[in-house]
This record gives sequence, C-alpha cells and structure tokens, in this order.
Amino acid sequence: METFTPYLPNFLFIFLRAGIVLMMLPFFGSMSFPPQFKIGIIAAVSLVLAPVVDIQFTRALIPAMVVREVFFGMVFGLASRFVLYAVDIAGSIMSTSSGLSIATTFSPDFGSSLEVARLYSIIAMLLFLAMDIHHDLIAVFVKSYEWVPVGTANLSGLVGAGVSFATKIFIIALKLSAPVVIIMLITHILMGFIYKAAPQINIFFIGFPVYIFLGFLTMMIGLSVFASVMGGYFNGIKDELGRVLIMMKS
Repeated sequence: METFTPYLPNFLFIFLRAGIVLMMLPFFGSMSFPPQFKIGIIAAVSLVLAPVVDIQFTRALIPAMVVREVFFGMVFGLASRFVLYAVDIAGSIMSTSSGLSIATTFSPDFGSSLEVARLYSIIAMLLFLAMDIHHDLIAVFVKSYEWVPVGTANLSGLVGAGVSFATKIFIIALKLSAPVVIIMLITHILMGFIYKAAPQINIFFIGFPVYIFLGFLTMMIGLSVFASVMGGYFNGIKDELGRVLIMMKS
C-alpha cells in the first residue's frame, strides 16, 4: 500500500476515463457481461497505467478536470461505437419499410430491438471482432493519455466531435438501409398501379407477403455488400479516433 499510495490520484483519474470509455466500447461495454467483469477490466487497466501516466493537477482544478474527463470518455466511446449504432438504426428502418417491424426482441445493448436490427448487429459485432478492431481501440485509448493528457481536453472540440459523430450515425444508417427502402418504395408504387388497374384485388392481403419476401431477398443479396461496407467503416475507426483526439487538444 505504501508503494501504491503515491499513484492513487493517477489511478482514480485513469479509472474515471477508462470506466466511461470501456463501458461504451463495443463488446467490452455489452450489457451481457457481468458488472464485476467490467469493473475488473477497468481496475486492471487503471493499475497498469497509473505508474506510467504523468498527471499534473491541483486541488482547485479537480472539478474542472473531472468534467473534462467525463466528456472525453463519452465522446471517445461514441466515436468507437457510432458504426454499431448506425447498424441498429439501419436494421430498424429496413424492418419498418419491409413490414417486419412486428417482430421484436430484447437486445441487451439497445433494449427493445427489431429482429432484423438484432441480426445485423450480431453480424457487425462478429466482423468487428474478426478484424481485431477492439485491439486497435484499446491501443488508441492508451495513447490518448499521451495525446490528450488528463484534464486538458478542449470542451468545444468535444462538443464538435460529438455532434459530428451523431450526424454520421444517421448518414451511415440511411446508406445501409437505402437498398431495402428503395425496393420497398418501388414495390409500393407498383402495388398502387395494380390497385388502380384492378380495384377488386385486396392489395393489403397480397402486398404484405410481397413486401416481406422482397425485403428478405434484398437483405440476403446485400449481405456480402453489407460486410464489405462495414469492413471499410471499421477500418476507418482508428483514423476517426485520431481526428477526434486532435480536435480534443487544447
């Protein structure tokens, strides 16, 4: 304890940043993991980094440093997870447009989730792990103490980075769901022409199975493209985090 006591302030500050970031990281921050497991990882990372991270502070600056660390952790976590958020939103859009939104399940990460969104989230997470992106995120997180020392993050840069990633979430979600949405739009228009040509046909009775079939068919054909696109986004996460850290510098 006497050996560790000089590093206690370092440990607490590192524990704060590491706790927020790791709670939001893909895979590590999943609600499927027991809280004891997460706390153990956060404490282990903090213990390893405490002797090597140099933190300069005074008592008067502690509240401001804590606020900056909290915002830093939230933005860093959002930057590392924004692609998975976009996948879940894209799955929800595809489910709604193809008539599959009546099938819901409980997702430990997002709460009540649609089945298609859950499927795409699982595929994206498996691809995330297969590409070892989680190792890159941990490496960038450790480097963040060198690039953005504790308590020195620029709040205006944090806000700008947060807004930027929130915008990217919806842009990526629209791009991923665009094929299904366009096919469904064309199908609805064609169904409208059929109804005008033959009003006696029950379009709702005929159209609902058609929407589901075409939705499934489009998603099945597009799975390889989806995996390729997701691989490109995952490869770019490290560069995105680097840009975020540059924006966070005071």
